[in-house]
Amino acid sequence: MKARRTTSGLPRAEGEAAQRRSNPLGAATGRRSRVRAWPPADSRTRSAARQRAQMDELRQGIRYRRIFVMLLGVIIAVSAVVVLLGTVGLVAETRSRPLTAAEQNQYKDEEIARRWQAWPATGVFPEEVKYVGLDRAQQYARRVGIAPEADCGKGVDTSVAEVLRDHNCVTVLRATYTDQTAAFVITVGVAVLEDEESRVSATDELTKDDRVGVLPVAFPGTVSERFGREQRQRTGWVGAGPYIVFSTAGYADGRTRAAVPPEEILHSELWPAAKSIGNQIAYFLADPPKVPPCTQGNVC
Repeated sequence: MKARRTTSGLPRAEGEAAQRRSNPLGAATGRRSRVRAWPPADSRTRSAARQRAQMDELRQGIRYRRIFVMLLGVIIAVSAVVVLLGTVGLVAETRSRPLTAAEQNQYKDEEIARRWQAWPATGVFPEEVKYVGLDRAQQYARRVGIAPEADCGKGVDTSVAEVLRDHNCVTVLRATYTDQTAAFVITVGVAVLEDEESRVSATDELTKDDRVGVLPVAFPGTVSERFGREQRQRTGWVGAGPYIVFSTAGYADGRTRAAVPPEEILHSELWPAAKSIGNQIAYFLADPPKVPPCTQGNVC
């Protein structure tokens, strides 16, 4: 048999040719095959699912980010509007403007209501008080002394104290005066109520009995030292703002009410003087203050 020639021109052994024919890939026997290993089908499925999940998470994150940005924008816009409105309101509030009629009345009421605390005791009870005696003669009463601030139940008679307590009485202030001739002694008492409405309600219930009212205050070593409850000849009161101003009068010589004939009291200068002094102090307390025309003074 004739031997086959190889492409190189050399004869190939029959055994070698037989081995090559038995190897379908044509590789020499004894060499490792280089066939590629493909991943299983379920691995490719898991990879695709993972990629889809990652894309879904990315899209969801983008949506959340958009929502967050929108909410943040809304919050910033609302905050800006609130700040703007607050600034406008603050400017409008702090800007000086004319007072309304209601604001003017409120200013007057508050100013009058705080005088008993804002003023010194000598402001509530001046050293000298002008009064009108008989025949319209103008005279001056002099202050003898100022009593300590008293509870509403202790500075007046019991029947009066009950009315004051029922209408939110705050305190009672008292001072004693003597007339220009030093013949009469007058105690003036200021009952402080919470407001004018309470004062009006209280005065509507006060008795007209001229034997009860403010309790007299005597100061030892002065013309008033013998002035007590029994020496009161008459009592009265007048309302002014949140104040009820009581007055009571007697003789400096210590005469009691029972010792003085009624006709003498009727024709005496004692009660006109006492009533005038009480009215003057009430006027001081409730005199309407000067109201500034604008919220920040006199310039709007």
